[in-house]
Amino acid sequence: MAKVKSSGFTEDWLPVKAIQNNMIITSNNDKVTGVKITPKNIFILDSVTQENILIGLRNFYNTIDFEFWLVVADRPVDISVYMSQLQLLFQEAQSPAVKKLIAQDIEKGETFIRNNVCDTEYYFMFKGKDPDLLMKRVRQMINGLATCGLNASLISNEDLRLVLENFLNGGNTTEFGTVMPV
Repeated sequence: MAKVKSSGFTEDWLPVKAIQNNMIITSNNDKVTGVKITPKNIFILDSVTQENILIGLRNFYNTIDFEFWLVVADRPVDISVYMSQLQLLFQEAQSPAVKKLIAQDIEKGETFIRNNVCDTEYYFMFKGKDPDLLMKRVRQMINGLATCGLNASLISNEDLRLVLENFLNGGNTTEFGTVMPV
């Protein structure tokens, strides 16, 4: 029997064969997909609306007749374009009061950058062998969440990579291909 060499790289033992068509394809040909839920702060809504959303979610959960995972992942926020636009506005501003307001926004943006601010994203994920059944479940999830007043969409390849990166690296962003000094 040939001895298998153990690797220190997660990619060598993780059963992910590919990420394509909004699905993770595993080595045993299971497919993992899901929906991404647009976050909504229900606590800023009136109490009746909050209660209706919570009742809707309870009813929605009770209609799901398959195994799923609720996954929460952090995605770094890139505000570099916004910061560039603020710099341009600051240079063009004539009024000292306007310049002061823009400078405060720039300072707040720099605080976000220094503190590595992240968006929190929510996903319902599930697996199966039949892509048609998986897409039926995606539609069921999107429609069910819509009845609760929440927006959801099919998870993208980029989202799947983010979820795996968060899971495998504890939320730390990796820079593949970067040579690091020793």
